[in-house]
Amino acid sequence: MDQDTAPDEVDDDEAQVYDHLELLSEMGHDFASTRDINASLMRAVEHITRYVGAEGGALFMLEGEGEAEVLVCRACVGPVDITGLSLPADQGIVGRSVQDNRAEMIRDAQNDSRFYKGIDEETGTTTLSILCAPLSVKDQRIGAIELINKISDDGLFEEHDLHMLRAMASSAALAILNARMAEALVEQERLARELELAAEIQRSLLPDVPGENYPIFGINVPARTVSGDFFDFFELDDGRICFNLGDVSGKGMNAALLMAKTASLYRCLGKTIDSPGILLARVNDEICETAARGMFVTMIGGIYDPRTRQLVFANAGHEPPLVQQADGSFDALPADAPPIGISPYLVGEEGYPEETLDLLDAGFFVFTDGVTEGYTENGDELEVDGVKDELTETRQQPLAARLTKIADMINREDVTLRDDLTLVGIDGAVQTDLPALPVDKLEQVGGESIATLKVPSRPNRLRIVRQMVREASGLAGFDDNDIRDIVLVVDEALQNVIRHGYGGAGDGEIQVTIGTLDDSLVIDVRDWAPTVDPSTVKPRDLDDVRPGGLGTHIIREIMDEAEFLTPPKDGGNLLRMVKGLQRLGSGKPTDTKTGEAE
Repeated sequence: MDQDTAPDEVDDDEAQVYDHLELLSEMGHDFASTRDINASLMRAVEHITRYVGAEGGALFMLEGEGEAEVLVCRACVGPVDITGLSLPADQGIVGRSVQDNRAEMIRDAQNDSRFYKGIDEETGTTTLSILCAPLSVKDQRIGAIELINKISDDGLFEEHDLHMLRAMASSAALAILNARMAEALVEQERLARELELAAEIQRSLLPDVPGENYPIFGINVPARTVSGDFFDFFELDDGRICFNLGDVSGKGMNAALLMAKTASLYRCLGKTIDSPGILLARVNDEICETAARGMFVTMIGGIYDPRTRQLVFANAGHEPPLVQQADGSFDALPADAPPIGISPYLVGEEGYPEETLDLLDAGFFVFTDGVTEGYTENGDELEVDGVKDELTETRQQPLAARLTKIADMINREDVTLRDDLTLVGIDGAVQTDLPALPVDKLEQVGGESIATLKVPSRPNRLRIVRQMVREASGLAGFDDNDIRDIVLVVDEALQNVIRHGYGGAGDGEIQVTIGTLDDSLVIDVRDWAPTVDPSTVKPRDLDDVRPGGLGTHIIREIMDEAEFLTPPKDGGNLLRMVKGLQRLGSGKPTDTKTGEAE
């Protein structure tokens, strides 16, 4: 101990150091215990102002960049509230302290040219002296703390006050920086969770992976968490498959949102619009109304019939799809229309142009530019020729394996994808387990036979029968109202066979034959269920109000004749229903003997 230092002075110094450390600890705890940085800044200013013994204090934060950078008061205590006050970042006492990264003490503020007297004039206060210390960590500038007027007889700060403020400002700056980093980390985690949720929603929009013996397969691999690419396929009521593939311009959340909207629109409208060209036009109208300016979607949509192997598709500005013919050669089919979202006036009332292809033993492949522009293992882009080479090499493999190999060539563990990659393929060589519609016989309306179809006794197969009955009735000359009635009658008859004849079992068979006889449409429904006694098949009393049991009423009301014929020799039942061609659209019953309306 220095002999010139009195014991009381030593005790005071130790107490001051202890108080100083306690203050720094309290400030650090404030910043660490809450995510509200502004509240922590306010408490820090209060602690420092009280500890130094100043009348007022303010904490300024640097905000903005370049010429727009300013110092904004984010916390203030004392007789004058200047919270929100904005100053140029390089002007005044606070500005110079920040720019020079140096603490300053002004003992005669009224005669200092850098002091702004406007606040004193507005508030009626008098600023005598000022302490200002920068908030900085190494070379990173954060802002500054400014104190005014020492609470003393003369109102002037001393040199030790400046040292004290400098030390506390350094600690406050570190605490603020740590709080900012913690806040940024929390925000990043929140965004990561939201992106993963968005990615999960996007994945739910993709179709389920189909079984092995299915003619369509698709792959989507996002370059980031969310994707701007999409594809979809789903079955229509008649067994055909509606599909699409699209690529949204841009990346990030905006592209992902537009992707979700476009894919949802297509699936919703695709269940009722039978033309891919008109369907794309409807989607285009909707997207043009709401899409952000400059964003668009290149897209291919179509319908594939797995029975006839016929494909109808429309291309809205997307890369040309490839058709691999049965002999292995390729045809590219470029787009004749602009992308979706450019303008509703670029597409006529007839919709986007459609193309029809016969895919018997051929393949149809469509993909996004993330495939053709993706890097292979040797560092080159795959390009369209590379896609052709891979499809040729894997020609004898299943569709899923062929597309997966192409995706794996680009999506490797040692690389980061440049762009989302998406592929969809249709294999015309895949045999469907759906019974084929005898379309070639539907034109024989002048003969005895129009069409014959045998299906399993399963409700989900009745849609195939409905399609056949609808087409056969239309070719026979019935109008839309009568066609709907005829389809309803046949559906009711088959539902009765499944429920009552086979008892709901799906291993039975039902055969429907449609023909013409004596200017009447004749529909025979044949089953191999236990033979029924026609006398027991009676319509229920209409006064008996309860679900079901009205099928017989409907059949007899709509058809001119409905009767069970002599059971076939091999067992089962044969129901014949007749509707005269003379009563088309009249809405009245017809006497089948005279042909006149009753």
